[in-house]
Amino acid sequence: MCGRYAASRRPEDLAGIFEIEKWEPEEALAPDYNVAPTKEVYAVLDRPLKDAEDPKPVRQLRTLKWGLVPSWSKTPEGGARMINARAETVHEKPSYRRAFATRRCIIPADGYFEWVTGSGERDLEVEGKKKRPRKQPYFVLPADGSVFAMAGLYEFWRDKTLPDDHPRAWWVTCSVITTEAETSPLAVGPEEGPRALADIHPRMPLMLTPDRWDSWLDPSRTDVEDLRSLLAPPPEGLMRAYPVSTAVSNVRNNGPELLKELEGPEEGTLF
Repeated sequence: MCGRYAASRRPEDLAGIFEIEKWEPEEALAPDYNVAPTKEVYAVLDRPLKDAEDPKPVRQLRTLKWGLVPSWSKTPEGGARMINARAETVHEKPSYRRAFATRRCIIPADGYFEWVTGSGERDLEVEGKKKRPRKQPYFVLPADGSVFAMAGLYEFWRDKTLPDDHPRAWWVTCSVITTEAETSPLAVGPEEGPRALADIHPRMPLMLTPDRWDSWLDPSRTDVEDLRSLLAPPPEGLMRAYPVSTAVSNVRNNGPELLKELEGPEEGTLF
C-alpha cells in the first residue's frame, strides 16, 4: 500500500521534469517529508483549461486532496479511506472505474515510507485482515535519485450544500494506484534486513517510468483493456530502500531528518 510518502521538490522543478504548461504559483505547497492521507498534494494531469475555447488538453500541475471521493458520493467522509486503488481491480471497482477511464494523473514523490512486517503479519495484510502494529519504517525511492512518479487517479465531487461560487463547492481528490511489491533484489539494499520490496510489504505504489507518462496522462485513451496494459509493473532493479527513524510514524513530525538513512534498524524494532 502507500500510506505515507515524501514530496520535497519545488513546483518549478516538477514543471521541468514533467513539461508542465500550466501551474498556479499561489497553489505552491511547502516541501512535505511526511505526506499523510487528506493532505493537499501535487498531481500532474492533462486536461483542458477551465473556460478555455480550445478543448486541447494542457499539462498541468494541480493541488489535490489525497483521498478520493467518488462523484456520486453523498458526503466526502470516505475519502480518507480511499487513498489507494489496487491495479488488479481498479478498472471494475465502482469508486475508481470512471476515473481510471478518463481522469488519470501522476503523483510525484521523492519516495514512500513503509513499515516492515513479519511474514505472518504480511499474510494477514494480503487477506485484508487487521494486523499487529507496524515495526521498523523504511524509505523506498528510485536508486538513481529521480522522481518517484506514482500512478494516480483524480475525481471531482460537488458539495451540494454550498453555492456554485463558494471556494469549497468543488473538491478535487486523488488516489494512488498500488501493485504487488517486487520480489527481485533491490538495486541498493540495507546491510541487514529486507532484500526485496516484498520483504517489507506485499504492496507498493505503481511507479511509472518516463516512457509511460504521456500514455498514462492522455485523456483520449479510454479503452479499458488498452489502459490495463499501462498497469504493468516497472522494470525490476530500479529501487533502493533503507531504514529511517521511527519518528516518521508520528504524522506531526515533518522535516528532512525523516529521510536520514540509518545504519540499521532502530533498537527495539523488529524485522
